[in-house]
Amino acid sequence: MKTGRGFSTSAAGMIAALVIFKTSPGMAVDPASASSGFYFGGHVGYLFGKAAATLGDPTGGVSSAGGTTLFGTLFGGVQGGYEWNLPSRWMLGIEADLSFANYQDLDQVLSYRATDSGSGNEQLEYLGTLRGRIGYTLGGWTPFVTAGLAWASTRYSRTDLTTGNEDAAPGQWRVGYALGGGLDYALAPGWSARLEYLYAHLGLSGFGFASAPARYDSQYDLHQFRVGLNYHFGARGNRDEDGRIADRGPGSWEIHGQTTFIFQGYPPFQAPYDGPNSLPGGGQSRETWTVSAFLGMRLWQGAELYYNPELLQGFGLANTVGAGGYPNGEAQKSNFPFPRYNTSRLFLRQEFGLGGERERIESDYGQLAGDKDISRITLQVGKFAVHDLFDTNDYAQDTRVDFLNWSIWAAGAFDYAADRVGLTYGLAAELNQKQWALRAGYFLMPTESNGNLFDWNLFARGGYVSELELRFQPFGRPGALKIGGFINSVFSGSYNDAVALANVAGVTADNTIAQTRQGRIKYGYYLNLQQEITDDIGVFGRWSWNDGQNEIMAFTDIDRSLSLGVSIKGTSWGRADDRIGIGGAINTLAGPHVDFFAAGGLGPLVGDGRINYASENVLEAYYALQLVKGLIATADYQLLVNPAFNADRGPVHVLSGRLHAQF
Repeated sequence: MKTGRGFSTSAAGMIAALVIFKTSPGMAVDPASASSGFYFGGHVGYLFGKAAATLGDPTGGVSSAGGTTLFGTLFGGVQGGYEWNLPSRWMLGIEADLSFANYQDLDQVLSYRATDSGSGNEQLEYLGTLRGRIGYTLGGWTPFVTAGLAWASTRYSRTDLTTGNEDAAPGQWRVGYALGGGLDYALAPGWSARLEYLYAHLGLSGFGFASAPARYDSQYDLHQFRVGLNYHFGARGNRDEDGRIADRGPGSWEIHGQTTFIFQGYPPFQAPYDGPNSLPGGGQSRETWTVSAFLGMRLWQGAELYYNPELLQGFGLANTVGAGGYPNGEAQKSNFPFPRYNTSRLFLRQEFGLGGERERIESDYGQLAGDKDISRITLQVGKFAVHDLFDTNDYAQDTRVDFLNWSIWAAGAFDYAADRVGLTYGLAAELNQKQWALRAGYFLMPTESNGNLFDWNLFARGGYVSELELRFQPFGRPGALKIGGFINSVFSGSYNDAVALANVAGVTADNTIAQTRQGRIKYGYYLNLQQEITDDIGVFGRWSWNDGQNEIMAFTDIDRSLSLGVSIKGTSWGRADDRIGIGGAINTLAGPHVDFFAAGGLGPLVGDGRINYASENVLEAYYALQLVKGLIATADYQLLVNPAFNADRGPVHVLSGRLHAQF
């Protein structure tokens, strides 16, 4: 599913950022930033080129598609190296990098060929280079040239058109050379930005498939236009004397980053049968990993631009199906054996202060530091997650540091707009006062249930959300109640209609749901409560409901959900930065939804092929241990009773280990 929109927003936005950085006042570069040393950073851009490929198949002839195809995709990656800055202004360096294709379906396919008996393709797992660099420093600018070794790991695949069987060979190495040039610019102490072009040639190579006397041969000429940001170790950052990040006005910027690795598994459990969307009864373990940066930049008075590039890798248990209250909030509904790039967030935020009392906002992920009017209006437009602004909760919100279960960190019945990795495009507005806030938004919905493409029939299709937040302080302890409602206007199927058609045709409801899709409305609401009890203890709860008549479009198969929990700091045992969390959820379905699953229907996460309906009950407990500042290790246990609302299966005991680092 390729689109052209991503490059114009993410890469062009990054290039514009470089121009703003260059002209920013108060951004003088410390001479230490030009010293020799190690550096590490990330890059994004557009990868394109041409492939000369042949699928030789004695049983079906040789592909006659001309032998050459074009390839193009967004990509992102990381780089690191060492550079020597000589007194003569010459720069000598060595650098290694890895790049990964965009996350959307088919973006990793480098080439494709077909014969009368089968089709084959080659997919990019990752592309790397190891290069020397030489440049000359002119003030803050360093133009450079570079050349060296290029390599790639690719996956060959052939599908037999008669049997439908696939013969795949992952992890096949290819080597070649790379050369190019670019321009580095010293932004601030310890930071530099880069514009770069790289050409890579991967010579002729191939693979012979074992299941048929077929062979796939190819060679590639690849071009990368990319922008990057590097951190040079040993330099001092921009902070005030009190250690806080300074607000240096328009053109200044801040960056945060994180990485989270989760290993999760469960032992065999009672399961007389498995279905297409079941947790396998024999037990399983899987891992997920994310790496992300979050850049924020002040444009003009009250305006902030945010960009969040991410690398996503891993698999959820059972390919992220098997329970309404799914046990891993980092397991998206897409599975990636190798990292894939995503422009997860790119949005503009404009704030209008209304005067009066002010408050200090600390620098954080997706938030620039500064003093702001408490009474203010905020507008936000671009790509982000609905859950960034709505249904937030200080004690159960961030799956990278607190609860993992979907029905505990979010309102389970809130079917908010999102693609398969939880993001969407939209606009939102908020009026903030000291004791309350009112916010509303409009967001693009997918074209079909659990889809990755958005319906751009603006305002006729989409998700509408509103929320009222009430703040209070019983006995001097802060708390908040959020009351939210949503209406989704979507192209979706009816559970009752799908079951009726299935009964007539003698097939499952999964076979008939597509025939019932038309413009429909889904609506619901949620209540979200948090309350501090002591300096170290806070409690939370959520209740959510939707009408349960039509397909779930984006989140999970839950129609009613109640969750409660507590978060405890470790001050009393001498570990003030540690956390204990204990929470539980009861998830249920509406009658038509139950009938749909009983008739063999499949939802985004649920579908055992049959159902002995019961409420799905979740218990989760975790201990988050801060090893050092910015590094947290978490042990997590979850009990799933009646997973996927099926009393025939379970209970399931899910054990997780999580390692999270951030700056």
